[in-house]
Amino acid sequence: MNERRVVITGIGAISPLGNDLDSTWEAMKAGKSGISNITKMDTEGYSVNIAGEVKGFDPKPYFNDAKDARRADEYTLLAFGASKMAMEDSGLDPEAVDKTRVGVMVGSGIGGLGTLEREHEKLIKRGPGKVSPFVIPMMISNIASGMISMEYGFGGPNMVIVTACATANHNIGEAWRMIKFGDADAFIAGGAESTILPMGLSGFSNMRALSTRNDDPESASRPFDTGRDGFVMGEGAGVVIIEELEHAKARGAKIYAELTGYGVSSDAYHMTSPHPEGEGASRCIDMALKHAKLNPEDITYVNAHGTSTPMGDVCETKAIKKSFGSYAKDGLIVSSTKSMTGHLLGAAGGIELAACLMAMKDSVIPPTINLENQDPECDLDYCANVAREVEVKAALSNSFGFGGHNASLLVEKFSK
Repeated sequence: MNERRVVITGIGAISPLGNDLDSTWEAMKAGKSGISNITKMDTEGYSVNIAGEVKGFDPKPYFNDAKDARRADEYTLLAFGASKMAMEDSGLDPEAVDKTRVGVMVGSGIGGLGTLEREHEKLIKRGPGKVSPFVIPMMISNIASGMISMEYGFGGPNMVIVTACATANHNIGEAWRMIKFGDADAFIAGGAESTILPMGLSGFSNMRALSTRNDDPESASRPFDTGRDGFVMGEGAGVVIIEELEHAKARGAKIYAELTGYGVSSDAYHMTSPHPEGEGASRCIDMALKHAKLNPEDITYVNAHGTSTPMGDVCETKAIKKSFGSYAKDGLIVSSTKSMTGHLLGAAGGIELAACLMAMKDSVIPPTINLENQDPECDLDYCANVAREVEVKAALSNSFGFGGHNASLLVEKFSK
C-alpha cells in the first residue's frame, strides 16, 4: 500500500492578536503584543492583573441555532468559531465528501472552567436546584469536538486528547496518524482555551508560574530574556483542516503545507517542571524528524514552546541543541510567538502551527519580542524583536505540557 500523505488545507485562528487568521498573522509579523490589563474579571486582590484576552469576538454568527451558543462554554464558542473559519478557508464542502471519513479532534487543556465556576457559585448561594442541567456537557473537554461533528454531520473518528499545553499538537498529531493509517480522509483538529477566570488566574498565580510585570503588560511575556519572570495567560483557538493528499487534490484544494512529522514523548520527571536537560523534549523532536525523514539541517524554523518561564526556556534550548547539534547555533532560527500572544494553554499549539504555516507561505519568520537582554543559557538565534524575511522550507512547532507531555509537529513546503 502506498504511503498516505497528509496536507493542511485550512486554518482558523482566534487569538489575543485578532479574531481571525489574517489579523493574528499581521500582528505577529509586526511584532505587536496582545497582552493588556484584564477586563473580563475584577483583579483586585490578585497578584496578577494582565493577560492575553480575546477582544470583541462575537460567536453568534458561527451558530445556526442561538440556543446552542447560549448552552456552550466560552472555550467551545472559540473552538466552534475557529473550526468554522478553518472549514471556510479550506473550501471543504460537507455535502460533497463521505462524512463517515471525516473526523474531529478539537481539544482543550482545561475545558469549561467558566461554566464550572458560575454553576458552583449558584450551588453554594442558591442550592442544588438552581444548577443548570447543562453544566456537565458545557464543562467537559470533549464537548466542543462533539458539537463540531454534529454541526457538519461528520461521523468519522471523534475524540479529544487532554495534555495541558500540548493538547492542540497532540490532537493534530493523532489525527495525522489516523489519516495515515487509513481510518479517515480528513480532520478538523486543534485546540481551544478560555481560562482567564478567578480560578485559573489564582491557581497559576499561586504556583508562581505567571509574570507579575503588571505595570508594563506588553513587555511581560519575554521568552529567553534575563528579565523573564513567568508566562502570561492567554486564550483563543487554533484549528486546522488536515487531509489525505489525494482527497485534497481531488477537490482542487489549496495546500498550505505537508504535515510530515509528529513527535510524542514523556519527561517522566515532574508534575509541572520540565526535565532539566530537555531529555523528553529532545526525544520528541527527534521522533518528528524521523517520521519526516529529515536531517536537522533541513529545518529552517522552530516555533518554540518558549513560555517565558525561567526554567522552561533554558530546558527547551538544551533540547533543541541536543536534537539539532551544531546546526542549532549555526543556521537554525527559533522564535516564540508567545511573546506576543501569551500562553494559550491547550490552544497554543494550534495558533503556533498556524504561525509556522504562514511563515512558510509568506517567507517571514515572526519575532520573539521583548528580547532585550538574552539569557546566556539561552544561546540560540531567537529572531529577536523584528520579523525576518527567510524562505522557510520546513518548520517545527513544539508544545510541552504539565505532566511531562511533549508534542512536536513538523511541516514542509508541499511538493507534488
